[in-house]
Amino acid sequence: MNLQEKCSKITAIVLDVDGVLTDGRIGYSGASGDEIKFFDVRDGLGIKIAMRAGLKAGILSGRKSLANDMRAKELELDFVYQGYKDKKEGFLQLLQDLNLTAEECFYIGDDLIDLPPMRLCGVSAAVGDAVPELDNTADIRTKSRGGRGAVREAIEWLLKERGQWQDVIKKYMD
Repeated sequence: MNLQEKCSKITAIVLDVDGVLTDGRIGYSGASGDEIKFFDVRDGLGIKIAMRAGLKAGILSGRKSLANDMRAKELELDFVYQGYKDKKEGFLQLLQDLNLTAEECFYIGDDLIDLPPMRLCGVSAAVGDAVPELDNTADIRTKSRGGRGAVREAIEWLLKERGQWQDVIKKYMD
């Protein structure tokens, strides 16, 4: 099966957070120790565009974070799986809970912890600054870095492969 055929089977986008939706840095605010993360608005719009195209979207993160919860709520993500140090376990749980097959998932990752779900899913992407070990598994590597538009770039690529990009962005172009 060629890559375009694999892309046509995708129904859900599974995103890592730290290093994918963010640049991987984590800060803490004053005495409260509240976690601070920065998310790229272009990635957010890309996710919303994918959802308008009929795809589910959500996160699978190794860490639990209030910042992740807040971003997921803001984007109205379909699913949030946090605290999975074993991403394979988290991915398999996600598949079971959402009644998905691995082939229906497009996974975007950046580090070694992401290899197990990337190997299982239908199509995968590594962000531009991902570790080189992902290159033998990922179907594409974005030019953009994690937290700097990589998710948007990967989603745009997927929707173009599926022949949906022009239809989905039509409302912005008119």
